[in-house]
Amino acid sequence: MANSEAGTSNDVAPALGSEYQVFLSFRGPDTRHGFTDFLYNDLSDVGVRVFRDDDELRVGEIISDNLLSAINNSIIYIPIFSRTYASSKWCLWELAHIVDNVSKSKDEKCIFPIFLDVEPDDVKLKTQIYGNALLEHEREFPNKVEAWRAALAAVGKIKGLNVTSSQAAIVKLVVKEVLKKLKIKQKSVTEYLVGIDDRIKELTKFLDVSHDDVRLIGIYGMGGIGKTTIAKVIFNKLCSHFGKCCSFLDDIRERLNKEGIVSLQKQLLSDIGGSGTIGDIDNSEGGMRRIRETLSNKKVLVVLDDVDKKELINDLIGNSKLYPGSRIIVTTRNTYVLEVEGYKGETQQYEMLKMDAGSALQLFGWHAFSGDFPSDDYCRLSSDIVSTTGGLPLAIQVIGSLLKGKRQEIWEETLEKLRNVLAKEILEKLRISYDDLEEHQKQIFLDIACFFVNKNKIDAIYMWIDCKFYPKGGIEVLTNRCLIKILDNDKFWMHDQLIALGRHIVRENNQMTTKA
Repeated sequence: MANSEAGTSNDVAPALGSEYQVFLSFRGPDTRHGFTDFLYNDLSDVGVRVFRDDDELRVGEIISDNLLSAINNSIIYIPIFSRTYASSKWCLWELAHIVDNVSKSKDEKCIFPIFLDVEPDDVKLKTQIYGNALLEHEREFPNKVEAWRAALAAVGKIKGLNVTSSQAAIVKLVVKEVLKKLKIKQKSVTEYLVGIDDRIKELTKFLDVSHDDVRLIGIYGMGGIGKTTIAKVIFNKLCSHFGKCCSFLDDIRERLNKEGIVSLQKQLLSDIGGSGTIGDIDNSEGGMRRIRETLSNKKVLVVLDDVDKKELINDLIGNSKLYPGSRIIVTTRNTYVLEVEGYKGETQQYEMLKMDAGSALQLFGWHAFSGDFPSDDYCRLSSDIVSTTGGLPLAIQVIGSLLKGKRQEIWEETLEKLRNVLAKEILEKLRISYDDLEEHQKQIFLDIACFFVNKNKIDAIYMWIDCKFYPKGGIEVLTNRCLIKILDNDKFWMHDQLIALGRHIVRENNQMTTKA
């Protein structure tokens, strides 16, 4: 938690030598393993750079340069007033230095006090809780106590938060206020995330913002597998390292058809440099030139979500050298998109795989029961229903929400339906990739779904050659779009939901043929 070297007691220095944004002042024995720990972790999770100084872990009497720098350069100060806060000379020294620092900042900085098991009147020295502690200090530090009294009285008058009920709710509120004050751009993420911690660690390790090189990571996988969600979580964790130079372009494939490329280029420029950087862009070439100029002079974090054509990456980040330290994240269903021409920097492709059974059941339980543990009958049904989703987060969320509060017979009926046909919402999501295929590629997809899963590809290829379906190119397209895989033993593999999609389409086509 803290460094115990002589004269220091601080967390690891922030990446790229950048300053801390929030300084936590607290009494270690009172809150170290409780409220302070929760607040520190939640702020760190949303990308805020936090310094926490634990007085109990300090060795010696020296005030380290790192501690002074952390106080002087932080923007928000959060003293967590607990029962014995004033018993610590270090807490009082920090508080006095904080008050002095804020008074000189011309309203650029602020103090946000938390009253944990004490009242503002205690901090204002209207009671004996802190008053007695200062009397004890007066014997050893007669020249400092007056400044400490003044600092306590000043901060006690500031409107803060009293922790009288749920600590989790207060932590959530503090995080919200900090993000608002720092003007950090955050993307809304579903409240309950399951089974992604290891993936987040792996991706952030590659993106490592402590290095000054340029890095691009492509997150690929089938529709509904969670690519956008994980990109949002990473964006939220890293955006504070880039200041205002962050942009998250959502749903590019869909928005391109509705708004056009120029609208997307303008949003990116506005996100990074403000509306003044847009100028009079009226075509994509002009947008590319302006983006090239901007991104060559600013360290940026850009997320391009749901890209289906590789030329769009050049249209949106330019093809010139990006500024050192920049990070680009692309989500796509098609690995071909990630072969970016002209891009100079380190690149990695990351495949999003289906959820494991345990995580899938957890996610389903949250949506179907709001996290409550179901009865034995519903446990059995839950497991059976989750097994039909093939570990696809979208399917799990949709079906769980659909069944929430429904009677057991409805669950059983739904299970029967799921074994035969996909839920409408899931079908629409998955069908996007299929509809974008050429006719002979669609036929290969349907043949695999109905006949060739876990079968050797050779016999099927001979058949498709005779049918003039051009299978070599078709299989490459289906693989690039994450619709199929070729296993090491040369057998076809397809996600359970895509198998169900293919068979649904065949039944649908047969019904239309019969009616005709």
